[in-house]
Amino acid sequence: LLTSMLIAACGNAYKGKAARPDSAPAVSIADLKNAASDPGVRTFYSKDNWQPVWDDANEKALHDELAHRAEHGLDRVVFLTTADGGSPASRETSLTRAALGYAAALAHGLADPTGLHDVYTVPRPDPDLASGLAQALDDNKLKEWLESLAPHDAEYHALSQVYQQMRQAGHDNTGAGIPTNGGLVHSGESDPRVPRVAAALRSLGYLGEQSGASGNRYTPAMADAVSKFQQDSGLGSDGILGPNTVSALNSAPSDRARAAAVALERRRWLERNPPKTRIDVNIASEILTYDRDGQTESTRAVIDGQPGWETPQLQAQFYRLVANPTWTVPKHIEDKQMGNVSAAYLQSHNMVRKDGFIVQQSGPDNALGLVKFDLDDHYAIYLHDTPEKSLFQHDARHRSHGCVRVQNALDFAQQIAGDEQIADEGQRARAKGDETFVKLPQPITVRLLYHRAWA
Repeated sequence: LLTSMLIAACGNAYKGKAARPDSAPAVSIADLKNAASDPGVRTFYSKDNWQPVWDDANEKALHDELAHRAEHGLDRVVFLTTADGGSPASRETSLTRAALGYAAALAHGLADPTGLHDVYTVPRPDPDLASGLAQALDDNKLKEWLESLAPHDAEYHALSQVYQQMRQAGHDNTGAGIPTNGGLVHSGESDPRVPRVAAALRSLGYLGEQSGASGNRYTPAMADAVSKFQQDSGLGSDGILGPNTVSALNSAPSDRARAAAVALERRRWLERNPPKTRIDVNIASEILTYDRDGQTESTRAVIDGQPGWETPQLQAQFYRLVANPTWTVPKHIEDKQMGNVSAAYLQSHNMVRKDGFIVQQSGPDNALGLVKFDLDDHYAIYLHDTPEKSLFQHDARHRSHGCVRVQNALDFAQQIAGDEQIADEGQRARAKGDETFVKLPQPITVRLLYHRAWA
């Protein structure tokens, strides 16, 4: 759905005030009202008594900016067509509609994520675009204003470069065509698919022309190139040639271009200046990033929601650590997976029934592990430890019921406690052995995001 929205025109309603340029063509109020069929355009002009706002210089600036919209993955979106125009009133309103639509796409994306997802609580930018457009036209700074609306961080720029490169190479829609049913191939082994793998790695820039395959032998140089490709693709970077890696190598440039375009759109949904101290979890790549005062302090693997129990995209405040947590089994899990369990089962899992719920008591085998990172949200989603440490070694870690299990969670909790100057309190809480709450002096913003392409 999101991909399809990137090939559709857009126009939205915004408030603002326009200023009439001296060089604007003569347009009557009646003609302007008749031509302004879009609600957003009507609102725009009604704020300034239906006066025209476009002159030749600003029109040229808009055309120039729209000509570069591929930098944002928006080249397939029609904002202004050659059919737009005609009468002075039609020209006037078409330019305003295109400018507002393009500004909206840059400022907060084409799509509304709250309409695409059952849960989406991450704040979005909400600038007054109509007022901004009116001021930009009045100041003859349309180019500068439009260019200020999109993200300007390094990741957005890198994805923009990828999109433009893959777009230029998009005439090749066939991919590498490597069979995926050949099993695993380790360094030093032979496989008939190796020449095709080498060609794909060369085309993607991971393997030099003079290195790589020797016949059907999967050489150490190829394994090193595959390892780097796997790392960049969000796969386990073990250098082993398997079906997931082959599928990624088979992606055509047009596939990668679409993925980059959607990634750019998703980043336009986000606030331009998020808190400098925050925890971001990419639930697509299953990676957590902890930033402190604008610097990345640590990254670690996570386990998140499995199909049918997907982790929602939300923003919430992490406000307390819970040492030695208990786990109250949610009713939907109890009903689906633990119906009519015996007393022996409860005892063997350190569980008791309390107030109509099954509660797993504190301990190293508790499903939440030894520490919980409590979030203030309405969906009972939080971060926590897990006794199943081996699951972090898997490439695919969508295995939870929606909450996020954190690799080396105790170390992470100690890091945060140290940064928040509550390390002694945290140690005393852990030593008690019972569930103990340690409030953070200042809550830390946590964002659960879904980015399938990233730099």
